[in-house]
Amino acid sequence: FQSLGSLRKGFLHITGAVVLLGVILFPFSKQLLRHLHRALQEDLVAYAIPEAFLSLLKLTLFASLFLSIPVIFYHLWGAFSHLFQKRGMKSSFPVLLTAILLFYLGAFFCYFVTLPFGIRFLMGYQSATIKPMISVAKYISFCTGFIFAFGIIFELPLILVLLSYIRLVNGPLLTRNRRYAILLIAILSAVLTPTPDIFNMALMGGPLYVLFEIGVLLVKIIEKKRAVPEG
Repeated sequence: FQSLGSLRKGFLHITGAVVLLGVILFPFSKQLLRHLHRALQEDLVAYAIPEAFLSLLKLTLFASLFLSIPVIFYHLWGAFSHLFQKRGMKSSFPVLLTAILLFYLGAFFCYFVTLPFGIRFLMGYQSATIKPMISVAKYISFCTGFIFAFGIIFELPLILVLLSYIRLVNGPLLTRNRRYAILLIAILSAVLTPTPDIFNMALMGGPLYVLFEIGVLLVKIIEKKRAVPEG
C-alpha cells in the first residue's frame, strides 16, 4: 500500500514533466524527425492528411518520455526502495543513478549501432519489383519502440542484482536455469521488437543474453562478498 501511494503521487509529477517537456519539444519535432531519419535512405510518406501532424505529435511524446526517464525512475525507485532498505541497503542513490545510466546506454547503443544496422539489412530486400513506401507514423513507431526496448533490456543486470539482494535469486539458481532464461529471452525479444522477424529478434536477443550473463556474474560476485565475514 505504501508503494501504491507513492506511485500515485509520482504519477502526477511524471505527467507534469512529460507535458512540460512536450510543450517545449514540439516546435523542434521536425528536427527530431530529421535526426531519426538519418539511418534511412528512403523518403517517408504520409498516407492520410493528419498523419504528418499526428506523427510529429507521437515523436514529441516519445522524446518527452525519453527525457523524463530520470523523473520516472526516481519515483519508481522511491516507491520500492523501502523494500531494499529493510534488507540493509544504506544508500539508494547509486541504484537510481545506475538505472538511469543503463537505460540511456541501451537507448544510445540502439540508436547508433543496432538501429542503423537493422534498417540497412531490412532495406536490402528491396528490388526492381519491390520499392519501399515507408509511412512516417510506422517508421517513428519502429524506431522509438526499438530504442525504448533496448533501454529497458539494458536494466537486466541491475534487476538481477536487486533480486539477489533480497534473496529472490542466486548464482546457482540462475546457472541451473540458463536454458529457461534463453527461452525467456527469445520470448521477450519477440514481444519487445517492433516487427516479429528473426533478424530483429536476434538484434535484441543477442545483447539481452550477454546482459543476462553479466548479471549472473555480478550476482556471484555479490554472493562471494556477502559470504566473507565482516570485521
